[in-house]
Amino acid sequence: MTEQNHDNFAASDEDHIGPDASLLIVDDDGPFLRRLARAMETRGFQVETAESVAEGVAKSKGRPPKYAVVDLRLGDGNGLDVIEAIRQRRDDTRIIVLTGYGNIATAVTAVKLGAVDYLAKPADADDVFSALTQRPGEKAELPENPMSADRVRWEHIQRVYEMCERNVSETARRLNMHRRTLQRILAKRAPK
Repeated sequence: MTEQNHDNFAASDEDHIGPDASLLIVDDDGPFLRRLARAMETRGFQVETAESVAEGVAKSKGRPPKYAVVDLRLGDGNGLDVIEAIRQRRDDTRIIVLTGYGNIATAVTAVKLGAVDYLAKPADADDVFSALTQRPGEKAELPENPMSADRVRWEHIQRVYEMCERNVSETARRLNMHRRTLQRILAKRAPK
């Protein structure tokens, strides 16, 4: 990319971001966090990072960001706590939720708390940037590769599991499934 094209790219990014370019990224996957932070800085954001719920909440209270990218599952708790901390201090923050577990039920809860969108990990920087800068009313593009039937089934099982507060026996009962079969499904990674 020529220097002139790079400048045009950066200028158009700043137009999308607006005057307040503060971005908080909360994720306990260190390498991913650093890569995403660098990528967002090159797109014009002023990035702060946090690797835990406690650190994310503290940074949200100190200086609530205009933009936030929050992982739902963190080593010390739930990213929903970070979203609540941001919302207590600022109601115009554009929050994107990342979930590595494809957990639709929790992502829906995050949207109800004020997240504008959620992305399944691993999300790339372009997806995150698009989600953060999408104008209200703009429709997201349909995915090129929709979920497989196995993935849809897995998502449903995860949703019921969360509704049952992660109780395997109750989830198995509601799904009319043998408990051990459910445990095997829950132990596996999400299908593509």
